[in-house]
Amino acid sequence: MKNTFNINTLVRANVAAMKPYSSARDEFKDFKKEMVFLDANENPYTTQYNRYPDPKQRDLKSMIATEQKLSQENLFIGNGSDEVLDLLFRAFCIPATDNVLIVPPTYGMYKVLANTNDIGIKEVPLDLDFQIQPEKMLEAVDQCTKMIFICSPNNPTGNIIAASKIEHILQSFSGLVILDEAYIDFAESESWSQQLSKYPNLVVVQTMSKAYGLAGLRLGFCWASQEIVEILNKIKPPYNVNVLTQQQTLERYINQDEVKAEIASIKEERTKLEVSLSKCSFVKQIFPSEANFILARVDNANERYNELIEKGIVIRNRSTQTLCENTLRFTVGTSQENKKLIEALLSITN
Repeated sequence: MKNTFNINTLVRANVAAMKPYSSARDEFKDFKKEMVFLDANENPYTTQYNRYPDPKQRDLKSMIATEQKLSQENLFIGNGSDEVLDLLFRAFCIPATDNVLIVPPTYGMYKVLANTNDIGIKEVPLDLDFQIQPEKMLEAVDQCTKMIFICSPNNPTGNIIAASKIEHILQSFSGLVILDEAYIDFAESESWSQQLSKYPNLVVVQTMSKAYGLAGLRLGFCWASQEIVEILNKIKPPYNVNVLTQQQTLERYINQDEVKAEIASIKEERTKLEVSLSKCSFVKQIFPSEANFILARVDNANERYNELIEKGIVIRNRSTQTLCENTLRFTVGTSQENKKLIEALLSITN
């Protein structure tokens, strides 16, 4: 199969033809000037949040793009990565006609968003090493397959998807390849965002929820060609990222040394947890992880899950997922939290 990617034929016709909503803050952009703002029907009394946020998140985009050595024109920011994913469906997939391809076990929202948008779903499971199967994937796609979703490091398995396999898909598939890198900060591999110029059909989705510890603020983003970013900007809500989220993310992003120290600590704790899990008699297999969690196969996942709940430890039972029978997913906590988890695990073992 040969890649004949053309963004103009991929985007929905109604989206291509539409004009984006122009908000008051789109039309006057110099927020730092001392002006009397009477253009947006805001409450004039200062409450810290009485003004609308910057709809283009200019300061935040500048900082993220500078840190990652990429262009702001290739960056789209959303209200969590789930909004970014949803907008991709709405921009490129025709309801009741088009389909997408996913590779289970993987992040469950791909299927939820497909169903929400009335988009068909094709599934090609990972192999027994939790790697994608490019040839089978390409055989499964048809003329209505608009997007392929690949999560790397994968959730719930934790492993990196082999670069050669992803390259094969990018080179052969004429639709969008959505590479979800929610956990990339915990991996040794470089982000695929550095490959944008090479692959015009590549969209790299990232988040501030994991390594940056801002899950409660809901901020996700994607790197893509300028043409794809412009399409997403067309259809997004005008003020999709609120003032508080923009401010707090800026403050967090400035403090890179603190973030990097936390990532290093999580990776160190991940290694300790893996060692401890290997000492548990009920743990049958530990899967290699480059994320902030570890997936392990146990003798009886339901029983072990309930035993940990009784000891005040909440983990995730992933046994209902493809290829994940009797598996538990352990998020890596702080040193103190992991100590409690390890003590609980050993008490169950004994």
